[in-house]
Amino acid sequence: MRLLLQWLLSALALLLVSHFVPGFHVNGLLPALIAAVVIGLLNATLGLFLKIITIPFSIITLGIFLLVINGIMILLASTVVPGFHVSGFGPAFWGAVVLALLGMLIRAIVKDS
Repeated sequence: MRLLLQWLLSALALLLVSHFVPGFHVNGLLPALIAAVVIGLLNATLGLFLKIITIPFSIITLGIFLLVINGIMILLASTVVPGFHVSGFGPAFWGAVVLALLGMLIRAIVKDS
């Protein structure tokens, strides 16, 4: 149940980001749900690998480079998911920043419930 709630909240976070970040477009709830799954799978596989091999950059940049990797995962997801489009690395990076902030809020909500 907690996983389903987190999935739905992640999709809603993507919808919120599409309203605040120019160049970040989600065409409804279904593409947001699919994009949330794809982004999660990419972060769990390729993203994890990239985060491990770029640990020195992450240390030097105090973790900001992790947002770059998350932005790349968002760009990759936008090439696969119909109805989810990110128009470049800039919107993907800022989308990753907003999603990270919303993700902290989501984890706090799911943890409390």
